[in-house]
Amino acid sequence: MAVAASDIKFYLSGGASNAVPAASLGGAISSTEINMVSTLNNLFDDVNDTEAAAGDTEYRCFYIKNTNATDALADAAIYISSNSPSADTAITIGLDPAGVSGEATTIANEGAAPAGVSFSAAANSGAALAIGALAAGAYQAVWIKRVVDADAAAVASDPTTLRVTGTP
Repeated sequence: MAVAASDIKFYLSGGASNAVPAASLGGAISSTEINMVSTLNNLFDDVNDTEAAAGDTEYRCFYIKNTNATDALADAAIYISSNSPSADTAITIGLDPAGVSGEATTIANEGAAPAGVSFSAAANSGAALAIGALAAGAYQAVWIKRVVDADAAAVASDPTTLRVTGTP
């Protein structure tokens, strides 16, 4: 049975029992799947007035997991297929250096940059970050960096869409 799109799932980090997106700051993969379709603030919280006025940089870590029981996803990669519509927000992503099925380093707080992670705009499939093979049950930690410019204008919704590609 080949790997289907529904076999590729996103999970919080922060330990097996973490269910709080704000605590997804690296560490072990959580058993909590991220609802990437219908949940608001499924990784980052709203930018408050103070953060918008002063500017703010925050980080989150999540895992991509191949939940297929037997087959690998070859040539797995991730990119940002739709970035923030706000001119005052920049989203970039980076792979944790622990590699496939490694545990991401834990950062002290959401404003602390993770060591060894290179962030990229990865704005299309041609600029995707190469993960490599994701065997059945394997996962890769991914970091997201959100930078909100000082004096940012208010926006009602500020979504970003990530896409995972590969060969089933």
